[in-house]
Amino acid sequence: MRRPRTALAMAPAAAAAVLDEPALAALRRVCELVPGPALDDLGSARARAVLRNTEVLVTGWGCPPLDAAVLATAPRLRAVVHTGGSVRGHVTDECWARGIEVSSAAGANALPVAEYTVAMILLSGKKVLERAREYRAARQVEDWLTVPANVGNYDRTVGILSASMIGRRVIELLRQHSFRILLHDPYVSAAEATHLGAEAVGLTDLFACSDIVSVHTPLLPATRGLVSRDLIASMRPDAMLINTARGAIVDQDALAEATAAGRVRAVLDVTEPEVLPAGHPLWEHDNVLITPHLAGSQGTEWRRLATAAVAEVARWAAGRGFAHPVPPESMGRSA
Repeated sequence: MRRPRTALAMAPAAAAAVLDEPALAALRRVCELVPGPALDDLGSARARAVLRNTEVLVTGWGCPPLDAAVLATAPRLRAVVHTGGSVRGHVTDECWARGIEVSSAAGANALPVAEYTVAMILLSGKKVLERAREYRAARQVEDWLTVPANVGNYDRTVGILSASMIGRRVIELLRQHSFRILLHDPYVSAAEATHLGAEAVGLTDLFACSDIVSVHTPLLPATRGLVSRDLIASMRPDAMLINTARGAIVDQDALAEATAAGRVRAVLDVTEPEVLPAGHPLWEHDNVLITPHLAGSQGTEWRRLATAAVAEVARWAAGRGFAHPVPPESMGRSA
């Protein structure tokens, strides 16, 4: 197998987190890895010298844009293998124009986000956080025969907003449970939704008919504020909104009013801005759980990203193409 000359381009912290020594050793077995730290300034003298003969860039969080000026110093660059999810921050139109092949570990990163989402769906159905708080205050076990009939996960309706890579993994993981799954995605037909294990519905029906709505749409100009005041107002009493996508997709003012009134509950792993100001009302509501953008890969899960990247470099070096390519036409509707 040919061993293409390969360089790392990402923030030092990203390189240290994702590519530990075993991962680097695995990478060296399938390519000629440029020694030294990852490139985080592609205009430096060292970067220009490295890029001159680099065929593959393994990128990560903090990689600078691969614009025309950078690509002019990398005449042999043929492939980009991203250890994270979205490549929107660094893969430019100039890359596509040059015919550079691009791969992403978005699929590997989708799994922990989907696992987080399913965990929150199950916890919300049993109202674990609220009941734990009440138990701590009362210091006595509730009479389980008098638990309200709306507690539990059997036969509840979960609405998935967007059949993105993460949305599809959530549907897959939910299939083993007793949920009715609704899906809204304008790019997915009713037949495809059925094949995934969901029922295709309109956007208004998704919010009006679901006990839990989970947001998985990418942030694009068309999706900014998509979860509007009217949609939030249409949600069932005591319904749950889960957002692991981007904060700007949701009208947070409307959500704050709805949660303050006790009409809906929310789990937010993302907000706009991130972090919310100290005085923001969403911090104060007991029916809102805000987590610090932790659903994506962390800790041991970074090893999955590294493994995916090494496998893609090996496939490309062997002439077999990427298993997880990013086609240029997908950029208009992906994160």
